[in-house]
Amino acid sequence: MSPRMGLDIETILHAASEIADQQGVDAVTLATLSKKLSVKPPSLYNHIDGLTGLKKKLALYGMEKLYHELAYASIGKSKDEAVHAVSKAYMTFARLHPGLYTLTLSAKDPNDKELQEAGRKLVELTVKVLSGYGLEDDEAIHAVRGLRSILHGFSSLEHNGAFGMPLNPDVSLHLLLESFLAGIHKMKQT
Repeated sequence: MSPRMGLDIETILHAASEIADQQGVDAVTLATLSKKLSVKPPSLYNHIDGLTGLKKKLALYGMEKLYHELAYASIGKSKDEAVHAVSKAYMTFARLHPGLYTLTLSAKDPNDKELQEAGRKLVELTVKVLSGYGLEDDEAIHAVRGLRSILHGFSSLEHNGAFGMPLNPDVSLHLLLESFLAGIHKMKQT
């Protein structure tokens, strides 16, 4: 069967990410996607390897999109300014693309070279953002894990409605990042 005119992997991934963001990851099915694209489900198999293949491609798509957002946010910035800019870009991505963001977190298969490479790029970018602090080897990885934990934890709590008090969550995040950065500065003074 030849591919349908106008249907390509980019169109499929864009439509699937809209479903994930608007209705949740569980709503991403071949039936839902084919209905959104006005095609028969078998048409999708010319571009993807079933639902598992679709979700893998969506995870890669999301990781690449997140990478570009973070890289763009870091241009021309260093140290605290870069950390704040990248953090804002991360939170914006998680807020605008909650389903796609969730899929990026599910990309854990240690045997999948594409997923591992996409994850490695994100880690390396974060190491580069933190490089102005003179962190080396394990220190850098610990700092990356700390920053990722802050951002993921915050976005997860926010997405699940855990911040019910009438305080601006962006102010809370800013204060949390300032505490993290104070720790980084202190660590490098010793």
